[in-house]
Amino acid sequence: MLKSFTDYLNLERNYSVLTINAYEKDIASFQTFLLSQYDDADIVGANYSQIRSWIVSLVESKLSNRSVNRKVSALNSFYKFLLKIGALEVNPLAKHKALKTSKKIQVPFSEAEVAIAIDELHHEADFEGLRNKLIIELFYTTGIRRIELVNLKCADVDRANNLLKVPGKRNKERYVPLLNTVTETIAIYLKKRQELEIITDKDAFFLTRKGVKIYETLVYRIINEYFSQASNKVKKSPHILRHSFATHLLNQGADLNAVKELLGHSSLAATQVYTHNSIAELKKVYSKAHPRSKR
Repeated sequence: MLKSFTDYLNLERNYSVLTINAYEKDIASFQTFLLSQYDDADIVGANYSQIRSWIVSLVESKLSNRSVNRKVSALNSFYKFLLKIGALEVNPLAKHKALKTSKKIQVPFSEAEVAIAIDELHHEADFEGLRNKLIIELFYTTGIRRIELVNLKCADVDRANNLLKVPGKRNKERYVPLLNTVTETIAIYLKKRQELEIITDKDAFFLTRKGVKIYETLVYRIINEYFSQASNKVKKSPHILRHSFATHLLNQGADLNAVKELLGHSSLAATQVYTHNSIAELKKVYSKAHPRSKR
């Protein structure tokens, strides 16, 4: 059943390999718990009481509520799949309520910090230096996700029309405009790319110096390395750059729906998490501008 479920996530839902592996690991965790606690335990026939015992054991192991919810969510998806194929009549998690979690406030980079990383830090004029600078620029000027950047193909970059075709989640494509300065950096990068001795993944836009498609951990290291020199913030990641892109646009008065489309969000609720910084900025402007605030 588990193999059928992972095939479904891969072939029909187009989930990433990392996500599928995480789901598989979380479901296996519950299966292991069942076998250790109950005779003749069966994950398909498990009841809510057994699942609740597993949840209690996870909490007692000092796992965060957020992590526990993630594991239960994976199991819930598995049961929904079993319902879909007729292998289950009732989802034992149908009435389960997630554990309460505190909202994590992602602190974006300031405009000054981004400017330091792009314009002031030293970028080598070789292939890797130009590639790294372009990666930072693309994250900040398009708001794309790390996996979207990794999966970019040369054919996705339309320099003539300053457009980027983004291969989004679940094969949903969107077009994002490119600034002239970014298009110029792309042209320089592509010239350097052609100078690589071996190019194995010819369609991939971003390559390693060995000519193979770039990978997610390398992209994370690049962002972390440059922003460690530009910022004192604790978290320095591609997602924080995406967050900065959205926050800075909203601070400058961009429409929330427009930002939603640029980010590739399916619902406005997902975009609204970025508005808290914009509200803070509006409060500053309001307190400075309103005549009553000076009293």
